[in-house]
Amino acid sequence: MKEASLYESLPRHQARCQVCPRRCLLLEGKSGYCKTRANQGGKVFSRIYGKVGSLAISPIEKKPMYHFYPGSLWLSLGSYGCNFRCPGCQNWELAHGDVEKEAGRERVLSPDKLVEMALKGRCKGISWTYNEPTLWLEYIRDGAKLAKENGLLANCATNGYITNEALDFIGPFVDSFRMDLKGFSRGTYSCLAHIDDFSPVLKAAKGAKEKWGMQVEIITNVIPGINDSEDELGDIATWIGDHLGTDTPWHVTRFYPHFHLSHLPPTPVETLERGREIGFEAGLHFVYLGNVPGHDGENTYCPGCRKLLIRRHHFDVVENHLRGSLCPACGSKVPGKF
Repeated sequence: MKEASLYESLPRHQARCQVCPRRCLLLEGKSGYCKTRANQGGKVFSRIYGKVGSLAISPIEKKPMYHFYPGSLWLSLGSYGCNFRCPGCQNWELAHGDVEKEAGRERVLSPDKLVEMALKGRCKGISWTYNEPTLWLEYIRDGAKLAKENGLLANCATNGYITNEALDFIGPFVDSFRMDLKGFSRGTYSCLAHIDDFSPVLKAAKGAKEKWGMQVEIITNVIPGINDSEDELGDIATWIGDHLGTDTPWHVTRFYPHFHLSHLPPTPVETLERGREIGFEAGLHFVYLGNVPGHDGENTYCPGCRKLLIRRHHFDVVENHLRGSLCPACGSKVPGKF
């Protein structure tokens, strides 16, 4: 195991983790909520450094990110554990798994090997995803730093529940931040993420954008009966516009029954379409529908003249009419990296 970078040593061989806002108190021989960090003799060690549970080359659209090199390929990887453990998690085998048992089966994939694989696969960069990348903090920093030295970019697909210290630890080396905003109420976050205060998530999104200059895109998986009210969707859209800017892409995605929420129905497409309208009504320029292949809500339109600029079908870019980042019809600039 690798010694953790962010923890506070306490009397009687205790320690306090400083990676996520839970700030778990770790007794000697014990781990915290996420199970990925263990106290051994008063020092905290990561159980998952370099332990890869899932690995694939996939398009950036799968994160989803639509304004960050559309159509590019990314070496995408995840490990075990999560600081939320949502009941409808679609990667529950990784996020909810027995961290000590599962990670113990994996060999370490070094940052050097990671970069080598990305270059060999002609990837634009490396994406830490699938489970919560915050818990892979040291591995992200080492891997992303080496990636930059080799002309690659770094992406995190995250729930955003990260401390300021941890964000600053990886901030200089991460280029884009696809962040969940699961709702905008204590009730929603208590139900889905088992936390009462979601303000650290909001702070992380702002910090990633304002302090570290990352491309930030927000996703909300709309779940029937939990976060699908017009008021909650409206609060999300308003917050994005007021604090991240109206050019920030918002992905409103369809929930499918999974894991402990298998009893719920899929999100009606009409609910998603109304969510998209709510985003536009709040002044957002780019609101996308997700998990509805073939819907025109997957496409990018010019914020000036509404010309179709990028046509998508699920994770594939079918057409791209942008000239750099400019609309060929009216010359309006589309924010992001293209």
